[in-house]
Amino acid sequence: MRLTILFAFLGFLALAIETAIPYWFSLRILLPNLVVILAVDLGLRHHGALPVALAFGMGYATDAVAGTTLGMNALLITVVYLLAYEVSARLMVTTAFIGAVMVFLGTLLATLGAVILQSGLAALPNAVDLLPQFAAEGAISAVFAPVIFALLGGLKRLTGLPVGPARE
Repeated sequence: MRLTILFAFLGFLALAIETAIPYWFSLRILLPNLVVILAVDLGLRHHGALPVALAFGMGYATDAVAGTTLGMNALLITVVYLLAYEVSARLMVTTAFIGAVMVFLGTLLATLGAVILQSGLAALPNAVDLLPQFAAEGAISAVFAPVIFALLGGLKRLTGLPVGPARE
């Protein structure tokens, strides 16, 4: 229950930041993908059915706010969660560096996946031209990820949630 409340609040806050800041701050590329960072944290540190549902819910809320095809971001954020979950299950140590790498890859996956799902495979040659912009967004998200992971760790300690991954 505490995990649900914490990530629902943080997901709402992330969506509010991602939708409001571009109106105040003209350089959209400098804004990290906060929902991907939250999904990676869920995948690296929380295992079970509830975190998958939370990742899906954050993606679906992103769809509702962004006005894109319903279910597209829900699918992509859930896939990012599952990728982070698999990395966490295979590695014995999930450090901030591994989390940052996962955020970078997750951001690339989410942005390229959105282009492919919205425009089809015919848009893939044009998406290659946008790859430097996608990589820059992933790099910005990866730079912010350790700070956000530390903030999440502090919030989890305050709420009594486990900070590290629960090994199965």
